[in-house]
Amino acid sequence: MCEQCCRASSRTLSRRSVMAGGATLLAASALPFAFARADQPVSSEPAPNAIPAAEALDRLMHGNVRYAANDPEEKDFSAGRAARVKAQYPIAAILSCSDSRVAPELAFDQGPGDVFVVRVAGNFVNPDGLASLEYAVHFLGVPLLMVLGHSDCGAVGAAIKVVTERAELPGHLPELVKAIEPAVIAAHGRHPGDLLAAAIEENVRLNVMRLIDDAPILSDALATKKIAVSGGVYDLATGKVSLI
Repeated sequence: MCEQCCRASSRTLSRRSVMAGGATLLAASALPFAFARADQPVSSEPAPNAIPAAEALDRLMHGNVRYAANDPEEKDFSAGRAARVKAQYPIAAILSCSDSRVAPELAFDQGPGDVFVVRVAGNFVNPDGLASLEYAVHFLGVPLLMVLGHSDCGAVGAAIKVVTERAELPGHLPELVKAIEPAVIAAHGRHPGDLLAAAIEENVRLNVMRLIDDAPILSDALATKKIAVSGGVYDLATGKVSLI
């Protein structure tokens, strides 16, 4: 074979190798999401988070009492770190606002691995957040979902200005606020004395309902009583969470 033919053949094989490698990567990325837990230890014992939703909620609320009283449990954050490399067993998945003053792990006095947190400004359900919560239920065995709003929420306040004053927001903020507007409209229709507080609560209620209505993963888990969904509002001034 001539030298030119050899170079051409080499280039062809190289392209084929790249294409084959790319196909392998694509195939690997298309593996069922269930393989995300392939490294979870196999045991006949119930998972540590295989508890009733009511017990999980009770643990959160007792933790919040400790946090609000500035009397948190002492925690060794290095303890259990090696075990958490192999598996996680959160007792709750929390949809929270991105507000820097709200930290669910702290507000409920929980340690690493205890809560699975999804955060977005305005604590509303969007497709990515919903998929994350579905993952927590379907693959991690979370028994409790919570939508956690908070007092003086800036995202809800912005939605109020858009609804009541036709305010215009820059960038992608209109898309974010649009998801919160239904809560503002519903709260505004009741003519509350404090529209912001009412809209914050209504936003939590509407998003709790969105989780309850999600099919098939969350609705099936609810129907079989594997999970429960709750909502609450965190008070920035006191640190207390009120269930609604």
